[in-house]
Amino acid sequence: MIETIGRLIQNKKVLLLGLGREGRSTLHLLQRVGGYRSITVADRNPVTLPDGADCTLLSGPDYQKTLDEYDLVIKSPGIVLERPYESYSCLITSQVELFLSVYGRQTIGITGTKGKSTTTTLLYHVLKENEVNCVMMGNIGIPPFDCLDDITPQTVVVMELSCHQLEYTRFSPHIGVLLNVFEEHLDHYGTFEKYRAAKENIYRFQQPGDFLYCHQPDLPVDGTCAAKVFSLSGDDTPADVQIVGNKVMLSDGGEYLIPTEGVRLLGQHNAFDIGVVYAICTRSGISDDRFTAALKTYEPLPHRLQPVGEKRGIRFFNDSISTIGETAIQALETLPDTDTILIGGMDRGVDYAELIRYLSDSPVKHILLMEETGRRIYKEAMALPVKSPERFQMTENLKDAVQKAAEITAPGKICLLSPAAASYGIFRDFIERGEVFCRYVEEL
Repeated sequence: MIETIGRLIQNKKVLLLGLGREGRSTLHLLQRVGGYRSITVADRNPVTLPDGADCTLLSGPDYQKTLDEYDLVIKSPGIVLERPYESYSCLITSQVELFLSVYGRQTIGITGTKGKSTTTTLLYHVLKENEVNCVMMGNIGIPPFDCLDDITPQTVVVMELSCHQLEYTRFSPHIGVLLNVFEEHLDHYGTFEKYRAAKENIYRFQQPGDFLYCHQPDLPVDGTCAAKVFSLSGDDTPADVQIVGNKVMLSDGGEYLIPTEGVRLLGQHNAFDIGVVYAICTRSGISDDRFTAALKTYEPLPHRLQPVGEKRGIRFFNDSISTIGETAIQALETLPDTDTILIGGMDRGVDYAELIRYLSDSPVKHILLMEETGRRIYKEAMALPVKSPERFQMTENLKDAVQKAAEITAPGKICLLSPAAASYGIFRDFIERGEVFCRYVEEL
């Protein structure tokens, strides 16, 4: 990898587009490798360069205006290019693309609108517990370049991949996992089709001999994937890997019962993730007993149906990771004792019709709506003949919603934060939103 980077940047004018966690990781590696003509960092926001950084800084609204003046642009994920990718004369690449160009053959890449972090961390945990030489990286919060010194030719790389990391890459992992594709990030992509196309890069550049585990509704059309494809189903739809209840059924006749005791992952959506990880691990030679032992020691990630505690006799759950309607529905299916649900956040233009229909038919007594999407859901719900419309109540923000929930939720029942909306513009991210929710509950 070091040699590949060295050849790529030799005597080049390099621009780093974005100086977040990944941008700083890239800058550190480039300065370690050396040989470039110059490095410039460009970021819309005012940023501080690391001590000793030998580079130029561009910031402000025009930070993308000079891209074609550079030989190489290494883009951080999430930055929206101001022009079509094909219109630039410079070479635009990313950490993920550079990493996969070298280590793709030993990488398991996992993407999906929902479930990718749980699937990634669970797979890594099971492999590690079974003494497999592996590393975890990617959208989970670990830049690939930070792991280079830990990788040998025998290392299995488990990489969580976001749509932003996949958007422009021209390399795919040896084993790709596409868990699902729902409406999300429409503020970035504009259309669902463009968002889906970014996700599909998980398999678009796979080669014969590679493998793809793909959700049945999102299977590649003929000719768009050269890998061997294993279909995934979380319902009665037949598939190569079918998860129904707590039973995992493989097309080769293999079956596995997910234990109902000692496993901390709750809900059918988590059973689906467990089934996907099981299918990958069993092909790797891990026995059912060893898989079960590792599964029972896995600690779920925070902000995903996380029990917060009990206050005033009410059980509070934090599902701040929920940013679309489908995940709020999954949360309610998992926690049928929910008496109050808190919904709302930044509006990214996703369709809430299915969520409104579900809430209308659900037994949830109190639906507290907040912020921009809350107002939109309330308006759309009131324009329909929803059942018991008085259950839909507007609150100003998360603090007001928690206080209101504490007053109206029945003792012994659940108050669930499952916002079905993005947190940006209100909180830094879903993690901060979940932490703030936990603090408000603690302060009751």
